[in-house]
Amino acid sequence: MSEKIAQLPLIEYEDADPLTKKIYDDAEKRFQMVLNIFKVTGHAPEMAEKMWNIFFEILSEGDPETGVDWYTKELLILKSTKMGECLYCVTQHEVVAERLGVTPEKQFDIVGQLYKDSPHYDEKEVAILDLCSHICLDPEQIPAEVWQKVKEYYNDGQIVEIVATVGAYIQVSKFGDAMGVQLEDAFTGHEPRLFTKEPPKSKAAAGHLEHFISRTG
Repeated sequence: MSEKIAQLPLIEYEDADPLTKKIYDDAEKRFQMVLNIFKVTGHAPEMAEKMWNIFFEILSEGDPETGVDWYTKELLILKSTKMGECLYCVTQHEVVAERLGVTPEKQFDIVGQLYKDSPHYDEKEVAILDLCSHICLDPEQIPAEVWQKVKEYYNDGQIVEIVATVGAYIQVSKFGDAMGVQLEDAFTGHEPRLFTKEPPKSKAAAGHLEHFISRTG
């Protein structure tokens, strides 16, 4: 059983500079709390502002006519962070996604290729989850038919947003894991879903999951 080791202290709200406090306020609007990963980046306010702006854009509804809705982006976030074995990201976004209407049953079926035959997913969602899976596995070897299917349902601007969302969450999950960011106490008691359906393959991720479950129990 292993607990992540934090590499930097957290910058709490009362100790933050004005720019960092603004970032924290924006974060709280999305997550109903200021997550530890934001508090780590409080050490570099200017970099943090630029880094988090794209995530604040992702975690919003955007233009309903030309953009990708937040609900759909949560599916991409769950899929990409699960494939990256990031317990920190997956746990948080299981909660956020459910808040937006992604049921636990639908979340369970995002694991592996279950979504392909799941009654909870439509063809548009299957198309972008296929694309997401290939981006995570080998972005230079995405089959033409996968792209063709995505282009049937999404315009060019939406495709940029889809790929940017996946790329951003691959990046932030690696950042969080490298910095040893620990799950907040607020998530104690949350029953893991995606990692219960398919346990992590890496020894480190398995250890983090075991530690989290022991806290939950």
